[in-house]
Amino acid sequence: MYVILVYDIGEKRVAKMLKHCRKYLNWIQNSVFEGEITEVKLKEMLMGARAIMKEEQDSVILFKSRNERWLDKEIIGVERSNIDNFL
Repeated sequence: MYVILVYDIGEKRVAKMLKHCRKYLNWIQNSVFEGEITEVKLKEMLMGARAIMKEEQDSVILFKSRNERWLDKEIIGVERSNIDNFL
């Protein structure tokens, strides 16, 4: 499945969450990630995210699609991380 993950995390936990999410998805902008992920890996990632965040203060929003081709993506300005240039 293809996902877009967005988080709003307290300042003290941001670096941990960034490092955690980069293990599973591509970092595209501050607090925004995207990429293909299996259901098992997604559950693993969300378990780790819950361990980092304080659910009464922080939030994680997840958009899911069966495939990236079902999304139209338009970038205006500088792209943080171009994932099309992998060797």
